[in-house]
Amino acid sequence: MTYVIFEVKSENVGKINTLTKDDLVSRQSILTRDSSSLDLEKDVSYVKIEGSDKGLKRAKELAKELKFKKLDEKKAKKVDEKIKEQEDSAAYGMGMIFD
Repeated sequence: MTYVIFEVKSENVGKINTLTKDDLVSRQSILTRDSSSLDLEKDVSYVKIEGSDKGLKRAKELAKELKFKKLDEKKAKKVDEKIKEQEDSAAYGMGMIFD
């Protein structure tokens, strides 16, 4: 599956619901993370949408209208790695609880 990551300025965080409530986009896998939770220095949120080409195309159209910044491949990969590290850490923590 392919994905796209958008950077959303703090003042536009409320608009994320407009993106995620779209019928086609809502059927994709959607993750939202605050930059501080990923140990990144910016005051923004990130929205990762993973899914079909058609779903990603619709997400890009809406994001453009909402003035969300689509990350280039290099930055998107960095943010995606941070998200995966966070998820792995959480999974490890849950494993320790049930050990």
